[in-house]
Order: sequence, then C-alpha cells, then structure tokens
Amino acid sequence: MSYDEVVAIPFMGLCALVFVRDRGNIQGGQKVLIYGASGAVGTFAVQLAKFFGAEVTGVCSTTNLEMVKSLGADKVIDYTKDDFTKSGQTYDIIFDTVGKSSFSLCKGSLKQKGVYLSTVPTLAIYLQMLWTSIFGSKRAIIAQTDLRPASARTKDLLFGKELIEAGKIKAVIDRRYPLEQIAEAHRYIEKGHKKGNVVITMEHNYRS
Repeated sequence: MSYDEVVAIPFMGLCALVFVRDRGNIQGGQKVLIYGASGAVGTFAVQLAKFFGAEVTGVCSTTNLEMVKSLGADKVIDYTKDDFTKSGQTYDIIFDTVGKSSFSLCKGSLKQKGVYLSTVPTLAIYLQMLWTSIFGSKRAIIAQTDLRPASARTKDLLFGKELIEAGKIKAVIDRRYPLEQIAEAHRYIEKGHKKGNVVITMEHNYRS
C-alpha cells in the first residue's frame, strides 16, 4: 500500500471497526444499513460489515452508487430519490456515519432489539443512549473511538493489517493534497461530496 492509502486506516478504518464490530455487535446474517456509505467511515463500514457476514445496504448519492456496490454492498439506496425510512424495510443495525439522520427518524426501520449507531456526538444522541439503555428494546449508541487505550488500538491495527493483506478491505482515496494546500482540502471536504478519504501528502526523504 502507498503511504496515502495506509494513513486512512488508523482513524477512519478503526472508527468503522469499533462501531460495526464492537458497538453494533454484528452477527452473520444480520441486515445492516450504512448511511453515508460513500464517505470516509462509510466505505470501511460497508467492507467490514460484509466481512462479518451481514447483508449490507448502502445509502449514498446517485454518483456514488456504483462505487458503493463495488465495495460489496448487496443493495444501494439513492437518498436523493428514496427515503429508506419509508420503504417498510427493517434492519438489525442502522449506522449513520455522517450524522444526517436521528434515532427517532430511524426507529421505525429497526427490528426489535435493533441498534442505531451514530458517529456524531450530540446532546440528543447522549440522551437517547441513556433512555434506550433503560427503556425499550431498540438502542441508540455512540462511541468515542479515539479515547480507547493504546493496547486496544494496536490490536485493531494488526487486525486491520490482516484484512488488508487478505484483500478483504481497502482504502478509498478521493483526492490527495500537498501540505501547502491543506486549506483547499478542508474547503473540498466541507462541501460534503467526497468519496472515501481525502489525504494530505508530504515529501519523504529516504536515507539509510
């Protein structure tokens, strides 16, 4: 792998792993919906959910449908044309990787004992976590993946390395910017239309 492919793994890749495997407690045969499937976390989440044996539905825009399919999604939904919450389909896990939905909106699309996951820490989701941990069978969950101990992150990095070497996951890189164009990279990201990861590159001096 190139440096820019590798750099996407420790943060976005491990974030997706913790949510899908640990917080979602994914099991083979479950139905999983990934909202924001073409984003940095979403592209990893689709691949990891497939690796763990789930039937994966990816939600993204029209231009990204084929890319999400190529990552292994069994079904794709174009959010510009269809609202998955009104389709009548239910899922074991709904993972919102971009913070564009809510537990209340998605609750009707969750199976009994279904789990709603969100990467965006808001007051609403924290209150829903507390409420659903006490009442009801459907749960809302968030995780601070960057606060885990180094030993856990190291273990997951080694696991990710094995998946990469086995060809089970790959990093999706949209654009690469040199360090001096980092402001332009942020402007592009803030438009909200990137595919996978945007990487800042630096020159490397190789010396023995």
